[in-house]
Amino acid sequence: MIKKSHFSVSKILLVCMIVLSFVEIKAQETSKTIAKDLKWSERMALSVIKRAPQAWQVDSNEKPKWDYKLGLLMTSFEKLYQKTNNPVYGNYIKTYGETVINPSGEIMNYKLEDYNIDYVNPGKFLFELYKRTNDNRYLIAMQTLRRQLETHPRTNSGGFWHKKIYPYQMWLDGLYMGTPFYVRYTVEFDGGKDLDDVAKQFEQIHQHTLDQKTGLLFHAWDESRQMPWANKETGTSPNFWSRSIGWYMMALVDVLDYMPKEHPKRKELIQYLNDISKAVAKYQDKSGLWYQVTDAGNKEGNYLEASGSEMFIYAFAKGVNNGYLPKEYKKAAVKGFDALTKKLVTVDADGEIHITQVCASAGLGGNPYRDGSFEYYIKEKIKTDNSHGLGPFILAALELEK
Repeated sequence: MIKKSHFSVSKILLVCMIVLSFVEIKAQETSKTIAKDLKWSERMALSVIKRAPQAWQVDSNEKPKWDYKLGLLMTSFEKLYQKTNNPVYGNYIKTYGETVINPSGEIMNYKLEDYNIDYVNPGKFLFELYKRTNDNRYLIAMQTLRRQLETHPRTNSGGFWHKKIYPYQMWLDGLYMGTPFYVRYTVEFDGGKDLDDVAKQFEQIHQHTLDQKTGLLFHAWDESRQMPWANKETGTSPNFWSRSIGWYMMALVDVLDYMPKEHPKRKELIQYLNDISKAVAKYQDKSGLWYQVTDAGNKEGNYLEASGSEMFIYAFAKGVNNGYLPKEYKKAAVKGFDALTKKLVTVDADGEIHITQVCASAGLGGNPYRDGSFEYYIKEKIKTDNSHGLGPFILAALELEK
């Protein structure tokens, strides 16, 4: 009898433990629910963390890497952390930093001699991380990236090549990859000695990629005019890609954070921002969003693209908030963000949000060869939750939440 009773108690205890475990699991699942009354910036950040507990896992990466897209995402998380002081965001950044930079300050998968301007972009999130942690690895990493710019190959007119494998080429993307890090480094560590050189990068792009007819900027310029995609007279690529113009506009508003008010080049950069904003605003679709190929409207195959739209929204909103742009651009930004959340964002039952219609990648030249044609841009893969669409979403949301 005692044995039977003991067996029954054991069974009851086991059942209780299973039930309690189930309740605990359900409670944990419930705790992962993302509240719909949170600001859009936090809803996106928490959704990213939910899908990718380690930042390097974004885009389903199989192993950690130093990457310009993850650098963009960490930059957006840094802005969010500064606003909310929520350690969840701060720790997410710190864990990524410790993963991709070893205690000696060596950067994972980084080779200075590749002279790839994309590698400089993640350096931006290291400034605040270094201040918070006082961990010397981040200072050493920033110094390494600055050394790259010291010897990075340039066009004959002084612009940074996009990559060593793309000689004599400047791409709009490269302005965002290099100049925001460059300007902050020169202001905080070098007494601002390179501010003229920072401005020169924008001057070169403005001079060589501006289309007088539309006011838009072509995706790239080949000084040598050797690339098959390059116009034999001007050296420009043949089309306007919204995300590339978005990179350029984000670079402008971010560089202006560190360009001193008394610096003679500051007015020039603000004028560039006003010029490109005026042109981009003309091509905002009635929906509030922008097309993949900026000026082609609803031509067959063209589509309303998330990342470029987000970058325009961010630049417009920040431009107004900081007094660089007239107030009407804030209305365009609000209209764009409303369209983004209504047309391109999907929400799961647990509150997790997804951003759709993100161009996965686009470039020029390379192998397989990319010719910069309209057909090329519309045929590149379109993805959901691609990292190009995550960071700019958070940045745009933060500016509109101010």
